[in-house]
Amino acid sequence: MLAEDVDQQKSHISQCFQEYQKELDCRHDKHERLVKLSRDVTIESKRAIFLMQRSSGSNKSDEVLDQAWQKITGIQQQKFLPMAKELHGEDPHQFLRAYSAGLQEYIEAVSFYHYLKSKTLVSLEQVQSDLTFTAQSDDTEPPQEKAISVHVPPSEYMLGLADLTGELMRFAINSVGSGNLDCPNDVCAYLRRMLGGFESLGQVSREMNRKVYTLRQSLQKVEAACYTLQIRGSEIPKHMLKDVFRSVPGAESSYMEERDLDE
Repeated sequence: MLAEDVDQQKSHISQCFQEYQKELDCRHDKHERLVKLSRDVTIESKRAIFLMQRSSGSNKSDEVLDQAWQKITGIQQQKFLPMAKELHGEDPHQFLRAYSAGLQEYIEAVSFYHYLKSKTLVSLEQVQSDLTFTAQSDDTEPPQEKAISVHVPPSEYMLGLADLTGELMRFAINSVGSGNLDCPNDVCAYLRRMLGGFESLGQVSREMNRKVYTLRQSLQKVEAACYTLQIRGSEIPKHMLKDVFRSVPGAESSYMEERDLDE
């Protein structure tokens, strides 16, 4: 082989690796941008959840829920829309780990809102619809609108719902402190239905098993609260029930979290 041919071959291989480097760098940069957006979604979703938790003792619960929904729609437009643009044309499962945490926290916030608003469970179709947007296509002349979305796998939807149970437990116990004695019974029945649904799935994954275990713990705490209300509720003034619930196994930690939240 002539020296010129060897040089040409080396040059061709070098160009190929340079192209691979550019492609990998682009994917790494995209992954980092998605991770940052996911962190922002997690932070804003937690803020919306904390706001909704305060509605248990508020005389303006509808106003609080409206503020929470404004936060949720802000997350959709300011965080998920840029995320959808990043994911357009890509295999969503390739970048799922980059935004999984934020997506689950968002689903937890949305499902909590739907429960407080209408005592219903938000569907996967509704979550996916809210994360589907229209954007201008730059690769057509004239520009046309196209649908872009953040893909919501059923597994992520279920994991987000599993996290909802902890918030419902906190809300039920806080509601007793504000004088709403019917809330724990409603939440208890709701959690039992959810547990039945999750148990029907069987052994799905280690993460799902861990969250179902937490769901059972949350249900046990609410059941203990309902038992305390039924047995001792008539003999204790309503304004003292909050102190009594600190003696319920597992309830004290929930109250401490809420107290820190208020401070």
